[in-house]
Amino acid sequence: MKLIRYGEPNKEKTGVIMNDVLYDTSAFGEDYNEQFFETDGLARLQQFLAEREGKLEKVPENTRLGSPVARPSKIVCIGLNYADHAKETGAALPPEPVIFMKSTSSLVGPNDEIMLPKGSVKTDWEVELAFVMGKRASYVEEAEAMDYVAGYCLHNDVSEREFQLERNGTWDKGKGCDTFAPLGPFLATTDEVEDVDNLRLWLKVNGETMQDGTTANFIFKIPYLVSYVSQFMTLLPGDVISTGTPAGVGLGMKPPLYLKTGDVVELGIDGLGTSRQQVKAYAKS
Repeated sequence: MKLIRYGEPNKEKTGVIMNDVLYDTSAFGEDYNEQFFETDGLARLQQFLAEREGKLEKVPENTRLGSPVARPSKIVCIGLNYADHAKETGAALPPEPVIFMKSTSSLVGPNDEIMLPKGSVKTDWEVELAFVMGKRASYVEEAEAMDYVAGYCLHNDVSEREFQLERNGTWDKGKGCDTFAPLGPFLATTDEVEDVDNLRLWLKVNGETMQDGTTANFIFKIPYLVSYVSQFMTLLPGDVISTGTPAGVGLGMKPPLYLKTGDVVELGIDGLGTSRQQVKAYAKS
């Protein structure tokens, strides 16, 4: 299945994509949130769809898409998980996964605007494969880890490099600003992706290709990440884990190149769709 959420921000309805057509599933009566995943929601949704085959209403064209999952308990990110990206940023290959967090308030839809933080001059892009937890996970064995994954989606791990690397403290300062986690367009369940370790991912800025990589170059693969992260925190159903970015970020260019007002970022992953964000100046909401 391919799950979507659509409509006005904070008022999204649920839906699915079948044969490239968007259908409303509001009658299912649940959001795609922690409770949904925890109570075997994917199986129940599949049954709902089977019972209403040919009876679902289509989502109106040009409707805004929101994040395909409702605000999770946490967004966990893995840093430096591609050797080429570590090299371009001057970082050593990590002996174990680098973990940082994005605030859940940074989560937006796949085509929503990216807002430059107040005073920012070093906001950067990062195309990433994210996965969503389907079950509660604590001290999970690597051999069993994929049983805990509900599906995959496209993520732009937007990053303010000055806040992240030049301000005292953790990376989190530059990762969790408002609008810094465009997610989607949809969540594809694991059966929709034939080989998650061989997906092309790419990103363009103003039409120019900046990133063009493959998940075949992961340093740490998804089963290991699930097991590893679950040693340090309990992962809850609906939690988002983002797996890192390949080379081609603005920070790694000589000289560095960062986003400015009016720029357009486009990105995609094989089988997981594309997204587009326009950059705007800080505006108090």
